[in-house]
Amino acid sequence: MKKKLFTRNFTFLILGQISSLLGNYTLKFALSMYVLEKTGSASVFAGLLAAAMLPTIFLSPFGGLLADRANRRNIMVGLDALSGTAVLAAGLALPVGHDIFVIGALLIVLSVLGAFESPTVQACVPQMLSGDNIVKGNAAVSQVSAIAGLVTPFLGSVLYTALGLGPVLYGAVVCFFITAFFECFIRLEYHRPERSAGILSMVREDFTVSMRFLCREQPGILKLLLLAALVSLFVAGTVVVGFPYLVRTVLGLSAEYYGAAESFMGAAAIGGSVLVGALASAKKLRMKYLAGVLASFGACLIPCGVAFLLPVSAFGRYVVLVAMLFLCQAGCSFFSTCAISAIQGRTPEGLMGKIMSYVFTLSMCAQPVGQMVYGVLFDRFSAAPYWVLLPSGIFVCVIGLMSSGFFQGLDDR
Repeated sequence: MKKKLFTRNFTFLILGQISSLLGNYTLKFALSMYVLEKTGSASVFAGLLAAAMLPTIFLSPFGGLLADRANRRNIMVGLDALSGTAVLAAGLALPVGHDIFVIGALLIVLSVLGAFESPTVQACVPQMLSGDNIVKGNAAVSQVSAIAGLVTPFLGSVLYTALGLGPVLYGAVVCFFITAFFECFIRLEYHRPERSAGILSMVREDFTVSMRFLCREQPGILKLLLLAALVSLFVAGTVVVGFPYLVRTVLGLSAEYYGAAESFMGAAAIGGSVLVGALASAKKLRMKYLAGVLASFGACLIPCGVAFLLPVSAFGRYVVLVAMLFLCQAGCSFFSTCAISAIQGRTPEGLMGKIMSYVFTLSMCAQPVGQMVYGVLFDRFSAAPYWVLLPSGIFVCVIGLMSSGFFQGLDDR
């Protein structure tokens, strides 16, 4: 008998994700535009993003421990309510002054809360679903994220341009509280673990068990995470920092152009997650495909560099950037959905929260470094960004091609 994908629990999880991502993405788009307009510096912009990511990197392992020992539904409800409260406080504080400081503080608070929520949400999917539905469920979550990425840049650019930052903040507050409301209806089985030792002893024990699992029982998972982290250093730096800086500052195009481009990225992410779901349904999903996906990330950066090397108009360069990063975003969606599903399928339920927290930690470790480095590089080579894009593209291509044997080995296990 075919098991149902959209169960009660999974439906409410998806509804909550829709509301949360709608508010979160619109908010972060508006904040990015505000900071870039106020500072005009890729270094400042990248530094703010990197500082906001550090709490997620350091605290995600503890979020995984909490997800395996506490009621996951209650964790999600509490964290989304706190997120709404934090955004509300920032909206009230912004008119007082020190706007960049307020925005930085808000991003850090949201990063702290996200460090505990992201592993919890990812651990909920295999608890709610089983078999091939885990892959389909992750694809559905990815599609929701992609649809939000499609809608929110346009929505954010319109709202930010017409109304300013304040109304966007208050709209995000409403979205976070709606998410917490939906999550109240989720029902997950929970058995309170016995506390036979102190908190520090439990943390040490959980860390030891999870490290033994990664290093001895499933070393392929650890290698996969390290490889993804290495590639994200280059991709996150060029896409997260370089793309908005190139569009808004180097090419001098308006926020509407950047919003339209981000919407195209959202459409690409939808396509990548839909492809994963289709391949999973047809039993044709293979890990060996991921080597080619990694290589394609670099292949997409090379034409972007060539566009700035040749005498092309600003709009022509914009079109090349959007087209290549469209393909890159589709590949990112495909890669992340496949990788997360493979990791979940190899991880026992009792370790799910901890292992998923390491997924987020290792995948994000390289991002602040990449963002800082590329912020400096794009500032330094703002007149000749091909010196940044071309070497990055070539290096990522080489990494992807060299990883083919590793991914083939994952299929054989």
